[in-house]
Amino acid sequence: MDCSDISSESPIPSVSERLSKLNPSKELLEYYRKKIIDYDNEHDEFLDKLEKYKSSYEEQHKLECELRQRDDEIKELQKALSDMQIFLFQEREHVLRLYAENDRLKIQELNDRKKIQHLLSLTQLTDNEITYFLKDQPLNIIPRRSDVRSPNLEKPKNIRFTDRGPGGHHKAMSSSNKQTSKSPSVNITNNERQNYQLQIESLQAQLEEQTKLSREQINSLLEDRKVQNDEQKAQQVQDAEKILRLTDNLQKTQTLLYESTKDYLEVKYEIRLKERKWVDERDKILQEMNSLREKLCGKKKCNKVSNSENADTQNRSSGGSNIRLTNLMVINQLRNSLEQTQNMAEMYREQVIGLEDELARIKEENDNGKDSFKIKVEKLTQRLQLMNQRYEALEKRRELEVEGFKNDIKIMRQRLKDVEKQLFKVTVNIGDQFDFEILKNVHSTAHRAKKIAGELHNLKSHVYGLERELKNL
Repeated sequence: MDCSDISSESPIPSVSERLSKLNPSKELLEYYRKKIIDYDNEHDEFLDKLEKYKSSYEEQHKLECELRQRDDEIKELQKALSDMQIFLFQEREHVLRLYAENDRLKIQELNDRKKIQHLLSLTQLTDNEITYFLKDQPLNIIPRRSDVRSPNLEKPKNIRFTDRGPGGHHKAMSSSNKQTSKSPSVNITNNERQNYQLQIESLQAQLEEQTKLSREQINSLLEDRKVQNDEQKAQQVQDAEKILRLTDNLQKTQTLLYESTKDYLEVKYEIRLKERKWVDERDKILQEMNSLREKLCGKKKCNKVSNSENADTQNRSSGGSNIRLTNLMVINQLRNSLEQTQNMAEMYREQVIGLEDELARIKEENDNGKDSFKIKVEKLTQRLQLMNQRYEALEKRRELEVEGFKNDIKIMRQRLKDVEKQLFKVTVNIGDQFDFEILKNVHSTAHRAKKIAGELHNLKSHVYGLERELKNL
């Protein structure tokens, strides 16, 4: 039976079957089990972070929507307020027009009354012969301003003024129904002049009210404009801040996207390299296994051929035994090489696991070093801030002490000048008879003056020393 028959009876298994028949080590299985657990934990952590980010983003979006609704409500209220102000001014204008019409009618009523009185005085009828028919109660409100009247114009005798009315007008009560005409001949020009005077005063009151109303309208419009300008400025500032914030977020997002894409591509490239190396190693091992199987198949064929020819060639038994021994030696060598390759593969696998553990340890040490470095940097920054604060406090204290010493020196100099002035006054006022006594007093107080001068000198030296120390600080 040759090698082809053996291969036809037992075909070469596929790569997956060969890999499934391999017996991985316990360390490798444990390593990959830990890796899978770490990946699952990392996946769960990322999911938790994403959920937290989603909740915070939804809360922020909700708050922004509420703030936008509040802004819209404020704008609507401001618009309604401005509309109400406009309606209020329109109503006030309408009221002023009504007051003007009312004043005109009252003046006309007064003229009619005067004409009636004039006609009655001409006809000289008695009160019993006069009958009045009034549908409504007569209105006696007539606007009048006494401060703008001409001094030559006389006040009508039948008009009595009272306080201002609700529209800013004067109230005038006619006493024509109480008084009768004393003189039968009344001058019409005087009545017309009085009517014109009343009309002028009414128009002046209307003009003042219109001026006041227009001034209030202008002030309200200016106030609205100021409020709108302030709101626009605030909105512009908010928009600018929002644009800057969104620009920063966009830049950070682009940077993170670039870094994550770069890391992803690098990891993918490394995985492909490792996969390629693993495939190459697998192909090499499979090739070695195939070559070993072929060699084993050839050795079996040779053994069968030698067994078939053993009966015919008994004389060559010694040579056949030698060939068999050589074949057995080759088989043993191949088995040893196979075991060595398996041992080397196991060793390389262990080395890879150890290197990966070392890499993880180095990464962990690097992270710890970064954290410790950050902590040290924070401590140094805090210490620097504390030193700066202390330096500023010392500088401020030095300035205050220098200022205090300068003030003390000024005060002492002023006191010295005052003492000199007093001494000069004393020496001028005292006569010649007291010179001898003054000399005695001077001699008696000379020691005290020297002592004070020494103390002043010591104080000055102390001040100068403190200034030098502060400058050195």
